[in-house]
Amino acid sequence: MESSPVQLVVGAAGGIGTEVCRRLVAQGHRLMLVGRTSEPLQALATELGQPHRVADAQDWDALAQAAQDCVETHGGLHGAVNLAGSVLLKPAHITGFDEYQETIAQNVTTAFGLIKAVAPILRRGGGGSVVLMGSAAADIGLANHEAIAAAKAGVAALARSAAATYAGAGIRINTVSPGLVQTPVSEKVWGNERAAAASLAMHPLGRLGAATDIASLIVWLLHPDQTWITGQEIAVDGGLSSIKSVKS
Repeated sequence: MESSPVQLVVGAAGGIGTEVCRRLVAQGHRLMLVGRTSEPLQALATELGQPHRVADAQDWDALAQAAQDCVETHGGLHGAVNLAGSVLLKPAHITGFDEYQETIAQNVTTAFGLIKAVAPILRRGGGGSVVLMGSAAADIGLANHEAIAAAKAGVAALARSAAATYAGAGIRINTVSPGLVQTPVSEKVWGNERAAAASLAMHPLGRLGAATDIASLIVWLLHPDQTWITGQEIAVDGGLSSIKSVKS
């Protein structure tokens, strides 16, 4: 058990986070679960038999403490993933300043804070993997996505720069960029029949994403075998950002 990888999962009790945690534990990883809502986090921690810490990912001091708790509990740290985030679908002219600031804070600030918290620990341990969450909206022009597109583009740029900074220490930093995934965070979109139909038509593979689609790549990137992948933004979006299909 001492040789099994240790992962810090921020946003652990969300739709994608829950699937990531279950898969990691099934593969023998040890985890520190982090989230800002106590009840679902406690339930997942009990289910998986893993420690947890209630913290807001926008609080860099809290993230640093969670990373340190992980080391003290498990004796080390091999990787981390930031699944904290939000979705705001509004055109710029009706987006309030507070809404914009919150979108940046929930997506970019949390990602930056995670890197800040874990990079020194991973450097001391000889390296590891960090996975951040982007979005297909940052790579193509989607109407009414101005704030979230700006935030997620910032995350991808942050990952590339940090990947360059820490490559010499063996730290690999990558971004996973989904299309529309059916999770509680995006329910306002896929739960609306007209919005869901419009989004479905933009995904060439003919369906919306599931948490399992995204979790499988995150878990793969966190695995210690993936030692030669860094600075990448990998789309898992049913073809949304890269192809257009022609109906036969």
